[in-house]
Amino acid sequence: MTKQTELKKPRLVSWIVFLATLTVVLITLTTVVFPAFVMGSIGGIKYPVKINIFETGIWTYQLLAANFILLATGLLYSKNKLPQQITKSIRFIFNFEVSAKIAFMVITILLAIYVAFNISELWVEDPWEDFGRIVKPTLEKWTIDSIIKNPSDTHLVYVLGIISMKVFGYYTVTPFIASIALLILTYYITKEISQKRFAGIVSMAIVLQSGNFLIYDTTITYPNFWTLFYLLSLYLIYKKWPLSPVSYILSIPAKALTAAYLPMSLFFIYRTNIPRQRKLRLLICYGAITVFGVIGFFTFDILPLKGQGLVFNFHEFWAGFTAFSYESRHDGLVIMLLLPVTVGLFIAARKGIANTDSVMVLIMGVLLLAPMITGLTGGYDNNPYRFIPLIVFVAMGVGTILSKRVTEPV
Repeated sequence: MTKQTELKKPRLVSWIVFLATLTVVLITLTTVVFPAFVMGSIGGIKYPVKINIFETGIWTYQLLAANFILLATGLLYSKNKLPQQITKSIRFIFNFEVSAKIAFMVITILLAIYVAFNISELWVEDPWEDFGRIVKPTLEKWTIDSIIKNPSDTHLVYVLGIISMKVFGYYTVTPFIASIALLILTYYITKEISQKRFAGIVSMAIVLQSGNFLIYDTTITYPNFWTLFYLLSLYLIYKKWPLSPVSYILSIPAKALTAAYLPMSLFFIYRTNIPRQRKLRLLICYGAITVFGVIGFFTFDILPLKGQGLVFNFHEFWAGFTAFSYESRHDGLVIMLLLPVTVGLFIAARKGIANTDSVMVLIMGVLLLAPMITGLTGGYDNNPYRFIPLIVFVAMGVGTILSKRVTEPV
């Protein structure tokens, strides 16, 4: 068997990751096609009204059409059955690259357009109910002692919000800066993974068009700080590995949910093409975080368990899957890309493109955490802003598929 053949042969771990991700994605998309199917099919629960489990959702027909076209095109392309002109166009897209100068110009233009259309939000008070009820009163009375009194709260959000008010006079400025930084970071991490500037631009554009991203980009109630710090921790694995655990730790006081992202980070490190010595050091650092995290979990009240303890509720677990169908209703493109990106990443893995497994695990992790947390907490709300990382990971997936680099996984 030649080395090239070995490169194209997916390892067992790639099959396991693909099948697991595909299962989670198909269950999730079932709730998009038939929003009531999963919950309506669960036995033992009586509903006050009769539920039509086959009632279609608002994205059903767009999802089916887009997936049929994309998957059929991909299949025909792989079998070389497409018209020559279409095949050449697809190959052109996969091989297309831009210079550093052009990439800088495109990114600058995209950011300028984004800022121009959204800067007016900086002078509008946060419209969310939780802002007036919880966040604003906390910001006005927050002190260092608040960390000791409630260590599991989002204290980094309050610190950055207070800085925003003291420096700029508005709570919205630092969240806006974080959203801009998240767009730029999406470009850089995708470029690092794919080794293509064009792929980074495409990924950045996918995040920029997201409805949920644009809804939460300037809010201090549900800011993007946690997503930014978590994504930065992944990027620093490549660039400045000692700072990666620091960035990950900072993401937790921005949103405790990122504590549950730790297994995803460990797998990302394990499958990333970096020197083995650096990989070992990172795994030791994140292993230490795991140990302290377990201790902290049992020491502090991190999850809202409502006095019921860690009792898994399967009804709420399936309800967590259903939440995606309406919480992501503003992200049609992401919904339509979920399945093609999953399949595309596996095909890319078969061609020897690195980091495909890592991105699949990131996508699967976000989708699976929603039902897992609702199952553990007995109905923890999965608000749309908790799917912002999914938007970024799907965008990274598209960029990874566009990668032309072929390397043997380490």
